[in-house]
Amino acid sequence: MPIRQALEGHQSWHRRLTVPQFTVVTGLLVILIGTLLLATPLCSRDSVGLWEALFTATSAITVTGLSIIDIGEDLTGFGQVVLAGMILAGGLGLMAITTFLQGFVVRGTGLRRRLDRGQTLDEFGVGGVGSTFRGIALTAAVVILVGAGILYSFGFTDISDPGERLWAAVFHSISAYNNAGFGLWSDSLERYQANLTVNGVVMVLIVMGGLGWRVTSDLASQGFRWPQRRRRRLSLHTRLVLRTSALLICFGAVGLAITEWLNHGVLFLDMSWPRRLMTALFESVTARTAGFTTVPLSVTNITESGTLLLMTLMFIGASPGGTGGGIKTTTVAALMAATRSTLRGRDCIVIRNREISDKVVLRALGITVASLLFVLAMALLLSMASNLNGKDDFTFLEMLFTCISAFATVGLDLGVTAELGRFGQLVLLVGMFVGRLGVWLLLSAIWEMMIWNQRHIHRQNQVGYPREDLYV
Repeated sequence: MPIRQALEGHQSWHRRLTVPQFTVVTGLLVILIGTLLLATPLCSRDSVGLWEALFTATSAITVTGLSIIDIGEDLTGFGQVVLAGMILAGGLGLMAITTFLQGFVVRGTGLRRRLDRGQTLDEFGVGGVGSTFRGIALTAAVVILVGAGILYSFGFTDISDPGERLWAAVFHSISAYNNAGFGLWSDSLERYQANLTVNGVVMVLIVMGGLGWRVTSDLASQGFRWPQRRRRRLSLHTRLVLRTSALLICFGAVGLAITEWLNHGVLFLDMSWPRRLMTALFESVTARTAGFTTVPLSVTNITESGTLLLMTLMFIGASPGGTGGGIKTTTVAALMAATRSTLRGRDCIVIRNREISDKVVLRALGITVASLLFVLAMALLLSMASNLNGKDDFTFLEMLFTCISAFATVGLDLGVTAELGRFGQLVLLVGMFVGRLGVWLLLSAIWEMMIWNQRHIHRQNQVGYPREDLYV
């Protein structure tokens, strides 16, 4: 009898998983499957071993773009198709997919608990995960196909072979919309630096993927209502995301052009001002978790101020529910609003004539602090590994840049990733996984695995404590 109970408990372990735990487990399983596929001769050349396949699969599922192999040379055609499939799985929402699947697995879980746990993810709404996911997939398919069509017809016209050009257009459209940054060429998009069509299409795809489903759906609903005189007002979330994203893109583009010009950097050397502004705009957009680049990035051709600016954009990242990473635009907006309210002596946080809950600000603060600490821990481990191996090839700025790029799932590289040892690449691999899932979700999964059960936590939340001031 005890053996039977133990077997039944073992078989139903997955039904006791919460959404954060289920997301972590599913993410690891998908990465494992992708690793085994990429390591086979059907997908890769002899130069790709199990470690290279693991790093590439993790980078694809987390839509980061950091790579220690040459995608166009080391992967076969079928391997590139598998890689594109993993990018779609991760970009269209690893969290959305696992939440959708959990509806068929966690059958014994009540609706109220599922909705409560679902808030740890990106709150898809009461309408249901299934319908939301179908909307996400349909929107992504339309945008990717349109982008691929334009790239095929007007962008990659230098590729003479129609089949090769079609695959290049589809692959880069998938990679751009999902903010992955994977390219079929070792120089990313440097060969198309002066191509206005390629630059424009890739930037639009990156921005649309990074805005998030809520914003896209809200804007689409406005488009369907345009003949009517009275249209529903855009939600606060949509307005805040659009305004913050536009300000960050403009700030990054103008700031990068000015800093490189004033500090006599070689990043935009011998470029006309129109081309320089277009390149700066592209780098500003791609630094928001995309990873493509039209100029070679290294410490020798970009100034420290420009590097710091890119690191700031990478750390902020995209918007909630989007295909990008980072701490999110709304997190920064909430913290800035809290700072403004503090300076004005207000007791509440107000954004666009709307009062924001203290819980939102506390969560934004928690995400920011936890992300900063995690990135610093990554940089510390990389520097320790470098010192232990007796290598002084990389500066701390290069290592910090790479850590932020991995954690924010950006994929921009200063030439560090491929030169690191296995331990350093392992640090980046863990950083990519944690950054894609989110520090908040990972902490929730770990917290729920601890000894304290939910009943005890509920009793703790009902306990009141005396107040006392703290000087800050």
